[in-house]
Amino acid sequence: MRLSEATWTDVADLDTDLAVLPVGSTEQHGPHAPLGTDFLNAESIAEAGAEAFDGDVVVGPTIPVGVAEEHRAFDGTLWVSPDTFRAYVRETIESLAFHGFDRVVVVNGHGGNVEALAEVCRRISRTGDAYAVAFTWFDAVGEHSSDMGHAGPLETALLRHTHPELVREDRIDEARAGAADRWGEWVAGVNLAHDSDEFSENGVVGDPADGDATRGEELESLAADALARLLEAVESRDCV
Repeated sequence: MRLSEATWTDVADLDTDLAVLPVGSTEQHGPHAPLGTDFLNAESIAEAGAEAFDGDVVVGPTIPVGVAEEHRAFDGTLWVSPDTFRAYVRETIESLAFHGFDRVVVVNGHGGNVEALAEVCRRISRTGDAYAVAFTWFDAVGEHSSDMGHAGPLETALLRHTHPELVREDRIDEARAGAADRWGEWVAGVNLAHDSDEFSENGVVGDPADGDATRGEELESLAADALARLLEAVESRDCV
């Protein structure tokens, strides 16, 4: 059930304590992909995973702004502080728990959110208000995960499968030309670059041409299956 499309009476009649909460970011994704890439992809995986799960689960509304100040040099990028983000996610989970959805999987689509989400889920689980874990979709796609960049093959592939109308195909060559090979500027295991414009001319990391719609369909299937398995584990865990 998509919470935003349900009535309160629909929610009252639902017999489950499981919820997924998609979170992402509104930030630059090169000249070819939309600013909403991260939250669109998180939403797609959350819905696909809920569909693959053999049971009832509430799909919460997507949180579209995250920890993304590293992309501030590129127009249109939005961000909040880690403290604000953690508080917003925590209080949203607490709202879900108030209505009985106290087993929550946060489905994440943005690398900059990972540390904050891990802390939020640990903290809220330890207080006993709810049990929460964070699931980042591009870490759950098997061997494809090693190709994760930024607006590169994986994110572009998933968009080509789920939202093809939003990918500016006529700008793929431009995206490739200004892309970096890897994230950051590394010396002795330390990333010297705090912001993405320090190492990528146009914000892209990796080759978006390596991610077609067929690959995107496979990515969605892999991530959805992994999310469904996680939901099964969270449902059966003795935790709340």
